[in-house]
Amino acid sequence: MAGSERQARVADRIRVVLSERLQRGLRDPRLGFVTITDVRVTGDLQHASVFYTVYGTDEEREGSAVALKAATGLLRSEVGRKLNTRLTPTLEFISDALPEEASHMTELLRQARERDEQVHGLAAGAQYAGDEDPYKHES
Repeated sequence: MAGSERQARVADRIRVVLSERLQRGLRDPRLGFVTITDVRVTGDLQHASVFYTVYGTDEEREGSAVALKAATGLLRSEVGRKLNTRLTPTLEFISDALPEEASHMTELLRQARERDEQVHGLAAGAQYAGDEDPYKHES
């Protein structure tokens, strides 16, 4: 088993190698503007899950997913040449839902702000139901 620091180093190196390779292009017209967001490697360094995002429409995302799946062998060979490890991990490309989740969170925060403003508006004109000081004071 590899140590967690070695896993992190290998994952980071895979991310850099794939990013550089994708920057140079794959000669696949289906491939859109892809960004590698994260790479996670198993403890035995045999499998790497590569998370990516695609800037564009749903069709561009689907086309990029197909292009990455088709180029997995080429990209794995590139990783094997640059990684200098005994075994080259298998690559699995997973679409990262981070942008969609971020926009959903932004929408939820906007709704919460609006509700807070409504509550603040209601509280500004509110009056006590009874006396201002409901506690008895001995005089």
